[in-house]
Amino acid sequence: MLTFLGCNSPDTRSAYWHVRDGQIYPPASIGSEPYYFIGANFWYGVILASEGEGGDRERLHRELDALQAIGLNNLRILVGADGPAGTHSKVEPTLQKAPGEYDENLLRGLDYLMVELGRRNMSAVLYLNNAWEWSGGFGQYLMWSGEPPYPIPLIDGGNAYMEYMVRFQRNEEAKALFREYVKDIVSRTNTITGRPYSEDPAIFSWQICNEPRPFSSGENDNRSLFAEWIKETAQLIRSIDPNHMISTGSEGKYGCESDMVLVELIHSYPEIDYVNIHIWPTNWGWSSRINPTEEDLERSISKSQEYVDEHLPIASRLGKPIIIEEFGYPRDGYSFSKESTTEHRDAYYEFIFGQVEQSRLSGGVIAGCNFWGWGGFAEPSPDRDYWQKGDPYTADPAQEPQGLYSLFHGDSTVEIIRKYSTI
Repeated sequence: MLTFLGCNSPDTRSAYWHVRDGQIYPPASIGSEPYYFIGANFWYGVILASEGEGGDRERLHRELDALQAIGLNNLRILVGADGPAGTHSKVEPTLQKAPGEYDENLLRGLDYLMVELGRRNMSAVLYLNNAWEWSGGFGQYLMWSGEPPYPIPLIDGGNAYMEYMVRFQRNEEAKALFREYVKDIVSRTNTITGRPYSEDPAIFSWQICNEPRPFSSGENDNRSLFAEWIKETAQLIRSIDPNHMISTGSEGKYGCESDMVLVELIHSYPEIDYVNIHIWPTNWGWSSRINPTEEDLERSISKSQEYVDEHLPIASRLGKPIIIEEFGYPRDGYSFSKESTTEHRDAYYEFIFGQVEQSRLSGGVIAGCNFWGWGGFAEPSPDRDYWQKGDPYTADPAQEPQGLYSLFHGDSTVEIIRKYSTI
């Protein structure tokens, strides 16, 4: 198997991914040494695996085989979107149509995907919720609890959206609905294998949420409520599944109102196995969206190094590894076209991969990274920038231009990945 593997570690008999002495170890069936990896975000995997709307198992097999061939065995995947169809900027089909009412095609798609990952000795980080609109998430649970419709960032602006989301940590009914969903998914038994998900070695970790935030604003300081929600959700998952790792899905500093004490707190709970950070140079204003230059790239790398370095002491104090599970850089010229070059992105990816490689060589705390994201063999529509129903799925969800951060199979970046994932 093509992974980063450390040396001189004792054998482990564990059947599941786990942390020991501040390092991640694989199931015994895969190996017995500390695990360092390069992985991908592949949020739409469950949809491809279904036999319903959007399903394409032929493409799924092709994508998984291609990912494995270049050494990518760790995939971060959305379990499913929430809410009714037809919502602007939201992916379709959705898994949870109404509280506790699920699309069985997608649940069986999740079962099928886990089987296919297991066959290839691949693993999945399965995230259960989303702070952002593109899969419903926080906003949909608030609406189900009786709150008014949430603002759409592309229509109403990002500030309006974030001000609205302050309500989630204060709404007990919304959080209770999410808890019921967590119970339903984590306690599921795979309909193909007959094996409970709690006993599936292909699960790398359960993840509470994609980029959870307290969304604190002025007097509405949700940080303590947010930390308690992370803790309670992690404890709930652990009560159902004692075997698998659990992670937060946090961006780190920027997901915690720039409060590093909060970053450390939410990753300090015994149920949380490793530290998460995300890095988005363009989204965070480190690089221009208008024909970014070499100077933008250099600043992005410098700022990213600072961001990583801020989190390393936390991981060291907690005795837990850290995973850079989201990062992205646009194609040259901020182009969405597959035909455009990716020299700047290649250089940025190489910088991030170098962080993992140096950590591997020194036995450090950076255990791996997952780039955003794998677009693979998708052919986005040439007639529009944004996804519409019937278009192929790329790494870019419905709220982003298709091709913005997608890594396609023919991109030069693939060779950068192959170089680092097979060292």
